Amino acid sequence: MKQLEEFFVSTLRDNISLFKALFDKDGIIRFRKFNVCGGIEACLIYFDGMVNVELVNESVMRPLVLAKRLPADENAAEYVYKNLLYSGEVKLVGEVKTAASSILYGDTLLLIEGCKTGLIINTKGWRTRGISEPENERVLEGPREGFDEAAMFCAAMLRRRLKTPDFCAEMTMVGRRTETLVFICYLKSLVNRDVLRELKSRLKKIDIDAVLDSNYITELISERPSSFFKTVGTTERPDVVCAQLLEGRIALIVDGTPMVITLPYLFSENFQSDEDYYINHSLATAGRLLRMLCFFLSFSAPAVFIALTTFHFEFLPSAFALTVAGSREGVPFSTLTEALALTVVFEILRETGIRMPQSVGHALSIVGGLVVGQAAVEARIISAPMLIIVALSGICGLTVPRLKTAVFFMRFIMILAAGFFGLYGYIFMLLAFLIYILGMSSFGVDSTVSLISSENRRFKDVFRRTVWRNMKTRPEIQNNDKVRKNG
Repeated sequence: MKQLEEFFVSTLRDNISLFKALFDKDGIIRFRKFNVCGGIEACLIYFDGMVNVELVNESVMRPLVLAKRLPADENAAEYVYKNLLYSGEVKLVGEVKTAASSILYGDTLLLIEGCKTGLIINTKGWRTRGISEPENERVLEGPREGFDEAAMFCAAMLRRRLKTPDFCAEMTMVGRRTETLVFICYLKSLVNRDVLRELKSRLKKIDIDAVLDSNYITELISERPSSFFKTVGTTERPDVVCAQLLEGRIALIVDGTPMVITLPYLFSENFQSDEDYYINHSLATAGRLLRMLCFFLSFSAPAVFIALTTFHFEFLPSAFALTVAGSREGVPFSTLTEALALTVVFEILRETGIRMPQSVGHALSIVGGLVVGQAAVEARIISAPMLIIVALSGICGLTVPRLKTAVFFMRFIMILAAGFFGLYGYIFMLLAFLIYILGMSSFGVDSTVSLISSENRRFKDVFRRTVWRNMKTRPEIQNNDKVRKNG
């Protein structure tokens, strides 16, 4: 936006000229002139498609046009503000920049001849995608609603679930040009004040011209933005965000995206499913243990197979070793080359299936996985055991979608380490990753605090999901009200 006058003047024509110059190339801004209080000239300024037209006509235009003459001893703007407008939220404004920011977010500006103040009227009415279940976080049991792109509506969805004055939603703007609306949501009595102060400090340091998605903020506030592992969580489900807030965490709602940021983020959350708390605790525990096993297999299976078949063949049972040796007869590539090539092909097929239309993506996955794989084995380009191992590794990686970036890089690093140094390289890299994970933190909170504690109560919602009557305390990320359940 251009920077013109700082404050309104008393001449309506000059005030209108300010906004016409400010948005001189904008085709959706509207200027609606009319007479108010029996003859005083006024003008409504708003953006077409961002306001509720019916609300503007019935709650703004109608009472102003039908009003009687303005009392001689009263200011027109204040009289209209106090006596005539029916809209839910109206406020006086004297700064041009403040008024421009308001109409850019769907409000309507009322200017009256002879007044140095305008009226900002809440008439927001843009179209939204509506409430629907998130595609990437579907559950068989539990709520079916998800966030949409309007930050105001997302905050209202949290407020509807958390019927307590303890819920806070502080508003701030990020981005010099976009001035993207961001809500900082938390429960006042539960939040870790140190984490809240650190978050606000990092948000204030953000100096970027545009924020179009929550990932912009995620990378700018993370301790390790280039890390394989997440230190800031994201979700599209209101029930998940409410559960996080009730544990003393903080949520960031960014206007224009349904992905809500949650922090601090614990490493154990990578293996938790939204559905774990809506099904039987034994089944939820089995699911978590299975996801942990799949994560381990996703990066370990190809590496261990390469190490055993290349450097430590004597560790294999004789029958299995003969089968592997027979299957590799005539294959022109080394085991390491096979594994790298198959892993790359699998990632290509996965990425293509995601980007293509759903019906085409499913067909492509079937053709690529079955037809091409079988043809390659029959042509003796690759060996069948290696195809099975890589396919198993890829399928296991799909069970932990929050760790897909980590799995992608860890798989390649482990394959290279095992391919050059055998089991010694694999064990060394495994220990290196373990040390790295144990050293991670999220806004000053140890990301693995729930994994390394000697207290049994901290494991009630980590490797297993215990029954609700035994989950009496909150996670160790805040020091205020730790008791979740009495008795």
